[in-house]
Amino acid sequence: MAEQKPKKKGLNLNRLDMPRQDPKVRITNFNEVALGYTAEMAMEEAERCLECKKPLCVDGCPAEVKIPEFIHLIKEGKFIEASLKIKETNALPAVCGRVCPQEEQCEEVCVLAKKGAPVAIGRLERFVADYEAAQGEAKKPEIAPPTGKKVAVVGSGPAGLTVAADLAVLGHKVTIFEALHKAGGVLVYGIPEFRLPKSIVQREVDYITSLGVELKTDVVVGKTFTVDDLLTEEGYDAVFLGVGAGLPWFMEIPGENLNGVYSANEFLTRSNLMKAYRFPEYDTPICVGKKVAVVGGGNVAMDAVRSALRLGAAEAHIVYRRSRAEMPARAEEIENAEEEGVIFNMLVNPIEILGDENGWVKGMKCIRMELGEPDSSGRRRPVPIEGSEFIMDVDMVIMSIGTGANPLIPSTTPDMEVNKWGYIVADPNTCKTTKKGVFAGGDIIRGAATVILAVGDGKTAAREIHNYLTTGEW
Repeated sequence: MAEQKPKKKGLNLNRLDMPRQDPKVRITNFNEVALGYTAEMAMEEAERCLECKKPLCVDGCPAEVKIPEFIHLIKEGKFIEASLKIKETNALPAVCGRVCPQEEQCEEVCVLAKKGAPVAIGRLERFVADYEAAQGEAKKPEIAPPTGKKVAVVGSGPAGLTVAADLAVLGHKVTIFEALHKAGGVLVYGIPEFRLPKSIVQREVDYITSLGVELKTDVVVGKTFTVDDLLTEEGYDAVFLGVGAGLPWFMEIPGENLNGVYSANEFLTRSNLMKAYRFPEYDTPICVGKKVAVVGGGNVAMDAVRSALRLGAAEAHIVYRRSRAEMPARAEEIENAEEEGVIFNMLVNPIEILGDENGWVKGMKCIRMELGEPDSSGRRRPVPIEGSEFIMDVDMVIMSIGTGANPLIPSTTPDMEVNKWGYIVADPNTCKTTKKGVFAGGDIIRGAATVILAVGDGKTAAREIHNYLTTGEW
């Protein structure tokens, strides 16, 4: 390994903490929990970067951000230049700086992580993006001359926004079609305000439309147009499908049809996109129990349980069939939930939801679990403990056990292959589907995953679409 060897005197193994709202205060509001670095804090944290000659952090970033270069600019106090350096490869720095799991990607392979804490790459990315926005209108890259080619992007989540931005800079005419009334996909309907303020998502969307991208909302591809309509009657030369995986999964246990049982998708969409958290200004119906159980252990489960607390639940529980060590949620989100008073029920699995005479949830029958041998996910398989059944006293249940692919587009595009789970089959190296001229990326090809992986797919697809449009080769 040929990293630059640090001078011992300058080696700082401790990252700078980012200020956060006090837990007792933040559970009473939906304001952002993490408050961000000041300029002085950002420069102090940036000084920890060793600027390795072979930066492993760049290899760990799906968006190919030039990490040592933007951090070097922060050291010099050139914050605008640092933001522009990130945007050379990532059009969503303020989003990615907040919600991407850097601890599993760029920060995981940071040289400093071997002996202490890695450089806080995500926090620095967030800082420079916010700093640039605070100075006024964002600077735009040079746009290539028009190519005369048209691209339809279906879905305005992180994959769709990324591919649209990259193709617009290359001179193509890009139109995004979004089924909902607001752009952003999971960034607006799924992630709560306290983790990702919607004004920041809108800021990133506005930047992308400023590049010349046209945005059309309330258009359901598969209903308003089919993919074939886009390629023929509408005259698009290529189509990118970034429609996410928003079909909720349930456990198929007795009682899931009772009043007071939500999917995490519905609960979060009502709270976030439909703004139930701002009642009565927004009169969105949402019923929050006094004792809420969220079933699952991922980031979506953390978002749901923390939202329930803020919406008035007296008790909010996580019910998870494995142990803390197997939870897929980010450690930071688990820690935030614990600080806010969320009760964790580990090695517990629901087997029935119980209702009262009026059809409302009054409890949940569960069974205790123990961990056996690892399964296909690499995590130890949970095994029921015979005779350990018990009843949890809850009056609301939110199922957060994953999502699947909406079948609308595949069902109206019969010559495009899907796998046995209903996800679109696409080459992970090119994002090409089995239908000529159609590309796909993000959750619709791999299942529910991270924002940054979707951004990476968007970048890959943009390169391949550009190549297809300029050479005609498939």
